[in-house]
Amino acid sequence: MRKMIVPALAALMLASGAAVAQKAENPDKAEAVYKVATPDFAKTVMSSNEFEIQSSKLAEEKAAATDVKEFAKQMIADHTKAGEGLKAALEKSNMTPEAPKLSPKHAAMVEQLKAASGEDFQMLYIDMQTQAHMEAVTLFRTYSGSGDDQNVVAFAKKTLPTLEMHLMHVKELVAAH
Repeated sequence: MRKMIVPALAALMLASGAAVAQKAENPDKAEAVYKVATPDFAKTVMSSNEFEIQSSKLAEEKAAATDVKEFAKQMIADHTKAGEGLKAALEKSNMTPEAPKLSPKHAAMVEQLKAASGEDFQMLYIDMQTQAHMEAVTLFRTYSGSGDDQNVVAFAKKTLPTLEMHLMHVKELVAAH
């Protein structure tokens, strides 16, 4: 399973490194190459939050290690709060947030977790959390720098440090397990 993380890590590192390009006429100004539309950002975040909550509820039940269970509890709390924050930001901008719904990718990941048990479950959960948080940090950084809605950008900027902390924490779990 860890062999799957390495290519994903490399791809995300390349993407985030390539996300900023210099403008030829003004090399002192950096401009984001990638832009994420607000509806796409919101839909992705809602699915990601729902994945975090559902997968972490499974981890609270199925994980053996106390540190993994504690991490799962924190994911449920923080991602529930993030979902509420996104909903509030969208409403403030007169957008109607959709109900949280798993994307096909996230639904398949939850099904994999449901089918796993014991040490296999725990390692799969940690690996999925690593991948999910690398993707989330990249998405939030990108939207924070190029988003087109002030309220949602403010939400992204406020939430990003928590996601970065989650990524650091899950990397510690990888090292410990």
